[in-house]
Amino acid sequence: MAKHLDLEEQEQLDQLKHFWNQYGNLITWVLIAVFGSVAAWNGWQYWQRTQSVQASALYEEVNRAAQMGDAARLDRSFADMKDKFGGTVFAQQAGLLVAKTLFEKGNVDGAKAALTWVADKAGDPGYQSLARLRLASVLLEAKAYDDALKQLSGTFPAEFQPLVADRRGDIYLLQGKKAEAREAFALAFKGLDERTEYRRLVEVKLNSLGVDPQPPKATPAADAGAKS
Repeated sequence: MAKHLDLEEQEQLDQLKHFWNQYGNLITWVLIAVFGSVAAWNGWQYWQRTQSVQASALYEEVNRAAQMGDAARLDRSFADMKDKFGGTVFAQQAGLLVAKTLFEKGNVDGAKAALTWVADKAGDPGYQSLARLRLASVLLEAKAYDDALKQLSGTFPAEFQPLVADRRGDIYLLQGKKAEAREAFALAFKGLDERTEYRRLVEVKLNSLGVDPQPPKATPAADAGAKS
């Protein structure tokens, strides 16, 4: 009986050896690939977390420089942000902050450069659209109307369409193109939520052009007269 079991175990062992000789290398490489992928994913996650923490710290440096009004420090910290963490959301936020700070200090060219960088480099469509809108406003202030309109061409996310139309209307109005301005403002008014104060501002613009986007509702008496 013992010999029978020994022979049976030996046969199973031989089968296992045969199987391993045939498929062992393949199994080994599959396991290496699986564990390598897990290690790579964990490494990527760690790198992402590290990048985020470092980018956040550098953004705070940009923010402090902006609050202090230190132009040299602001320029240096933003340059570091673009160089080291240009693909992060923090860099896009920093670009918008730098542009706002420089514009308020009268550095229009610096503001345009920062906004152009965000518009060109931002991976997030929202930040990209916001940069293009603000850049159009800066160009509008500089009376570069054609360049401002170019920033408003192309594709924007749906939630930005009313704002784009309103800004386009402002440009047309300053160019003396009242018909185009009315059309743009009407599009903006239609797209904005009726509960927003911004919609009221667009309505005022339309009123100034002789357009009432909200005609008075018929009174019950008028309805009764119409029916009779």
